[in-house]
Amino acid sequence: MGLILIKNTQIVNEGKIVEGDVLIDGEFIADIDISISSKSASTKIIDAEGKFLIPGVIDDQVHFREPGLTHKATNETESKAAVAGGITSYIEMPNTVPQATTQVLLEEKFKNAAKTSYANFSFMFGGTNDNLEELLKTDPKNVAGIKLFLGSSTGNMLVDNEEVLEKIFSSTKMLIAVHCEDEATIKDNLETYLKEFGEDIPIEMHPKIRSEEACYLSSSKAIELAKKTGARLHVFHLSTEKETKLFTNKIPLEKKQITSEVCIHHLWFNEEDYKTKGTFIKWNPAVKTEKDKEGLWKALLDDRIDVIATDHAPHTLEEKKQVYTKAPSGGPLVQHALPAMLKAHRQGKISIEKIVEKMCHNPAKIFQINKRGFIKKGYYADLVLVDIASPWTVKKDNILYKCGWSPFEGTTFYSKITHTFVNGNLIYNNGTFNDTIKGKRLEFNRSNE
Repeated sequence: MGLILIKNTQIVNEGKIVEGDVLIDGEFIADIDISISSKSASTKIIDAEGKFLIPGVIDDQVHFREPGLTHKATNETESKAAVAGGITSYIEMPNTVPQATTQVLLEEKFKNAAKTSYANFSFMFGGTNDNLEELLKTDPKNVAGIKLFLGSSTGNMLVDNEEVLEKIFSSTKMLIAVHCEDEATIKDNLETYLKEFGEDIPIEMHPKIRSEEACYLSSSKAIELAKKTGARLHVFHLSTEKETKLFTNKIPLEKKQITSEVCIHHLWFNEEDYKTKGTFIKWNPAVKTEKDKEGLWKALLDDRIDVIATDHAPHTLEEKKQVYTKAPSGGPLVQHALPAMLKAHRQGKISIEKIVEKMCHNPAKIFQINKRGFIKKGYYADLVLVDIASPWTVKKDNILYKCGWSPFEGTTFYSKITHTFVNGNLIYNNGTFNDTIKGKRLEFNRSNE
């Protein structure tokens, strides 16, 4: 790979922005200083004056649809979109076909990704009502965590047996990540609207069906169970202001046993957007009120919410254009997540340092990912150069997702990812990809005990 020297950049790391140079040697960051001189004629020099250098984004929740749902997406297509968006590592969910609910099926997913993924990867093991014995075989050093669906979503892996849930929570030391929506509440709400509208329920009813109450009931129950059992719990995609009150900022992240995440769409859209976006912004949990959105922003900025992720979950246009009851929930986001947050920075909502904390540092800390998420000597050179004064508009011809659409279509962003390095390799360079080198399996700094 040789030496790569990034010069004259604004390095964003651990709450500071410092002008300087970064030297990459092979897979790793070899040096960081105010000024580094090239000691070899073969060193590749990148002048990054006026650009910000940030650690590669770690997306802790994606659905790349492989295996079994590859008409929607593949590891190859979505990881390519991810690196174009500054995401260098991702954690993929188990609700594929077949579901990753045995160790053999889980390892198959790792083998497939190693052949085609542009970015680094890990996968979650899927818990069900009847696979506890298999779940407990999961190796904490090389698997991101356990995923439990406490509300049904795409692929329906609902875990609704309370005795089983308590056994899972009390039996594993691994991080348990949960999708929290109360199934009984959702079913009752859906029944009410089916009686009124039939199958073609107006999309505006989605946040009333998958309601605040459904989210809060489930989140509060999961947190109560985690406190009772001592489980390490991570609550995915908060969507309500009410839920944010369940989390604390009184202790450092490293000491939290219960952490939380918010996704781009819940920070960006509100229920008014259903009028123009329709089922393209149908997610589980639902996009809700402006008050909820502002409450999520507040909790993110005051550190009750720890991580920003995407829950990237593509479906085809044909699937999304169906009537409410048939249109699946989820949408593609990895290419546009960082540009969206940088637009929020331009609007004065969040600092670049805070974006890096929530999208790079904190996922690495929460999942105990080895040597990633920071710009430090000896760490993997997962790095992203950003030009924050380079406007562009999301259009069909620059969308890289296999599904070919984006809820951000027509949106103008003001920051452009120009270079993405994965393990020291320049994988994305101003629209050009290096498809000869693949990402690596993430490793975790955890014991097997």
